[in-house]
Amino acid sequence: MQLLKEKILSEGIVLNDRILKVDSFLNHQIDPDLMLEIGKEFARRFAEQKIDRILTIEASGIAVALATGFILHVPVVFAKKSASEIMNEEAYVAKVHSFTKKITSNVSVLRKFLPAGEKVLILDDFLAHGEAAVGLASLVEQAGSTVVGIGIVIEKQFQGGAEKINVKGYNLESLARIKAFENGRVILD
Repeated sequence: MQLLKEKILSEGIVLNDRILKVDSFLNHQIDPDLMLEIGKEFARRFAEQKIDRILTIEASGIAVALATGFILHVPVVFAKKSASEIMNEEAYVAKVHSFTKKITSNVSVLRKFLPAGEKVLILDDFLAHGEAAVGLASLVEQAGSTVVGIGIVIEKQFQGGAEKINVKGYNLESLARIKAFENGRVILD
């Protein structure tokens, strides 16, 4: 997706050999025009799947999932990283390790928002080691539904997440793939 690649190259900041900061358009401040185009692209790539619901994880995946949900006219659900007093109903739970925060969380979705027998598209902002995507897939499978695909905005190819997803047999679509960070620059595939 050319527009996304241009944003990454012009506004992305390489913090070190593992982390790309894209807070000016994706995960702190959000570029709504870019999100709409990302939603259209995911809708196009998964058009044959007859998606019933989109699942993401808070917080950065929400904008991407919502834009795609608007295009596909399907509900969007996000897994919560921490329980609150209002989550007092039965929930599906999976452990997810955050690459950037270096913590493991129990992410959860209330069972009533992830019904059995549906075709679910998983969307997220980044793919590093694949922990979030695999954890979300676990929630879908606990619910008795089917993961029809995993859509990622930015994949860091050098961190192995795609292999983890492919080994499990999920259909992975990444809109931008980063080969490496070299001398503070992003090298795209």
